[in-house]
Amino acid sequence: MRFSFSTAGESHGPAEVALVHGVPAGLGLIARDVNRDLSRRQKGYGRGGRQKIEKDEVAFLGGVRHGYTLGSPIAMLIRNRDYANWEHRMTPDPVENPPQKITLPRPGHADLAGMQKYDFDDLRNVLERSSARETTARVAAGGVAKKLLAEFGIEISSAVYRIGAVAYPKEQAALDAAKSDESEVRCPDKEVSQRMKAEIDAARHARDALGGEFVVVARGCPPGLGSYVDWRDKLDARLAAAMMSINAIKGVEFGMGFELAARRSSEVQDEILSENGRLARNSNRLGGLEGGMTNGEPVVVSAAMKPISTIAKALRTVDLATGEPTRAFKERADSCAVPAAAVIGESMAAIVLAEAFLEKFGMDNMTDIRAAYNAYTERVASTGKKH
Repeated sequence: MRFSFSTAGESHGPAEVALVHGVPAGLGLIARDVNRDLSRRQKGYGRGGRQKIEKDEVAFLGGVRHGYTLGSPIAMLIRNRDYANWEHRMTPDPVENPPQKITLPRPGHADLAGMQKYDFDDLRNVLERSSARETTARVAAGGVAKKLLAEFGIEISSAVYRIGAVAYPKEQAALDAAKSDESEVRCPDKEVSQRMKAEIDAARHARDALGGEFVVVARGCPPGLGSYVDWRDKLDARLAAAMMSINAIKGVEFGMGFELAARRSSEVQDEILSENGRLARNSNRLGGLEGGMTNGEPVVVSAAMKPISTIAKALRTVDLATGEPTRAFKERADSCAVPAAAVIGESMAAIVLAEAFLEKFGMDNMTDIRAAYNAYTERVASTGKKH
């Protein structure tokens, strides 16, 4: 089976669950490998009160024995501590006194369309699953993917380069992404980080929220992950779909992105050079992807996140129970979730890259995969050399 994952669970339900398929046997894996990113996802300036309640940690329920993967599906559980406060409203069992229905959909959220699609009369049934709490399970799956990729020298990092009107150069953010964890907003520049925090404070005081942009960088990818042969195998398309699946993401670009459209061809292509007997590039404007495949340069993908939909200054809506104009439903929310979204972006990129990596080098066990990887990289290293 191809490397893939699925998740289950509601925001205030008992737990979030991740099920990861296609992990080869023999990969060293312990809870700490996953918990690091679960902790990083919970941090970030502008997060709401929910993060003070939860302490996200994974428990393996299957697929791992004595610190090594078995080749069978990996099942992971992340308990929701807040469930203790919501048990009556979220218990799977029938209740004698059902809680009051919520009928005030929030603009920008899945509320209204979800109620219409699934024929619900209580938007609690929609918001619990459409909540970004689900991304906890994605980050757990991404932790497995990251561990696999790291075995072959592929490291993934991210940085925030815009929050609201405050911006930092994307190219520099990509170069310095490894330092972003030092900042509460995950921007590698201290002065810009302080301005971003001030921007978040201003939005919070106005009872509003902010979006922004982040960049994810994968270093060490060999050339040839993905394929030009079929549209479904093009790696940039798969990465774009993965990024767009993250809550509130509304735009994705690679390398220079949309700026490429305003340049001449001679200004945007990454020319191929020969340096000390090895092939090299003079730039990475295309973000490490050509023809739907990695080209050996760092993979650089960035995403734009809209402000979250739940804000204290509730927007206009219609009460679906009465048909009367009113203000939208309000629940705990973040003032800015861009730093967390960047960590989730790392996880989604890792999942797509791990899938493409195993397609290229095999899926059964780490011994065979290493042999295939070593033989391929040795051959690729000789490309362009005189014989």
